[in-house]
Amino acid sequence: MAKQLKKWQGWLLFGGSMLIVFVLGLICSSLLERRAEVASVFNNRRTPMTDSIVSQNEKFKEDFPREYETWAMTEDTTFKSMYNGSQERDILESFPDIVIIWAGYAFSKNYNTPRGHRHAIEDMRKILRTGNPGIGGDGDIQPGTCWTCKGPDVPRLMREKGIGAFYGAKWSQWGSEVMNTVGCSDCHDARTMDLKPARPALYEAWHRAGKDVKKASHQEMRSLVCAQCHTEYYFEKDNNQYLKFPQDRGLTCEDAEAYYDSLGFYDYIHPLSKAKILKAQHPGYEMFKQGIHGQRGLSCADCHMPYMQEGGIKYTDHHVQSPLAKIDRTCQTCHRQDAETLRQNVYERQKKVYDFAVKVNHELALAHLEAEFAWKKGATEAEMTKALDDIRKSQWRWDYSLASHGAAFHAPQEVMRLLANAMTYAKDARLEISHVVAKHGFVGTIPIPDVSTKAKAQAYIGLDMKALNQKKQQFLDTIVPEWVKVAKQKKRFITQPM
Repeated sequence: MAKQLKKWQGWLLFGGSMLIVFVLGLICSSLLERRAEVASVFNNRRTPMTDSIVSQNEKFKEDFPREYETWAMTEDTTFKSMYNGSQERDILESFPDIVIIWAGYAFSKNYNTPRGHRHAIEDMRKILRTGNPGIGGDGDIQPGTCWTCKGPDVPRLMREKGIGAFYGAKWSQWGSEVMNTVGCSDCHDARTMDLKPARPALYEAWHRAGKDVKKASHQEMRSLVCAQCHTEYYFEKDNNQYLKFPQDRGLTCEDAEAYYDSLGFYDYIHPLSKAKILKAQHPGYEMFKQGIHGQRGLSCADCHMPYMQEGGIKYTDHHVQSPLAKIDRTCQTCHRQDAETLRQNVYERQKKVYDFAVKVNHELALAHLEAEFAWKKGATEAEMTKALDDIRKSQWRWDYSLASHGAAFHAPQEVMRLLANAMTYAKDARLEISHVVAKHGFVGTIPIPDVSTKAKAQAYIGLDMKALNQKKQQFLDTIVPEWVKVAKQKKRFITQPM
């Protein structure tokens, strides 16, 4: 009986082994078929590229229809989550304290949540932060550097004109040139479609840190093509507004601050408090690297550009948007909880961050307003030194923690740490200011003007919003059509630009 049982066990083992081999064979066959299909796309391209940079995104449509179709979907702005999404939202309207915090800087005029990549050029033109050449007022004060991340025409221009010449030109000089919005050649070598960041500032920053972008792994590249733009940066004022990333000392908020302090750098002097302010841009990559997903080796594309399957073809979804819009292909590839649980997990983390951020907004705005009061009471520079340094430190941490939009989820613990430090510095500044005004005979609560709405705050800092909006609309109605006309003559784009 035992011998017969062993015989059946042998046959069972043999049958199971054969089944496993068969399944593995099917998998290998599928993989080989998929590789062959993918290879056939690259080896039999209908429109092979001879140049590494091809500005017109439409030229990639025939060979890469799936990627192109999903990329085109970034025009869609319907997705909305609890805090962000793809819709444009007026941050200053929701949080007027920020107008005071950014007084003296163009962000106090207009600051919206970002939309999809297809809207990058359109939003750049219409925002009040860009000048109105030929219209009057503050005019064309932005350098060409401001176009850097707005589309594949930029690396083309850098190659044709020279990097320094591109940065140093007036913003309007490239208005008829930058027509194709963020697309294929921003992230890919058009000849091979290999991932390849197109902005020199990334390569230069890595080189200064002793690293080589070209030696990065494919998984790293799936973040670096994003990191070339979604990062903290500044313009070298005495070097043609040359774009640089302050990463020489590391990727933390304090590393960047130490870098700037070593240069004595500041973006602007606040007109109310007189503090020398550092304006954070959008350190999305740096903050992502401080969070658990970045530390575990995930890439930006894993969550914002998940894979899709169509027949035997596996391809990357180029509809870049919040992972919450497609939880089944993002969060649930690693996490086994249901979609609603995961969504609420995200909202819970974000709520804790943003609820506290509102309190920091108010404390920091008060610090600026009270510093203004101190100056009016006769405070001296020596008396205000510590308070102004505290304001600078507070604002840098506040701005750095929130400017990348997604940081409340990418690295909520790091954001809360920075906001806590920002709150401490703001309170220290206010305490120091109370001592200063007391020396000048004022005792009691410092009076604060009514800046409770966006309109009131902008009026208080001296902005004539009606005039600014009228000039911007005139610019959009007159100058931009001329840019488009010239671009058509030069055949800069194929279809009507966004």
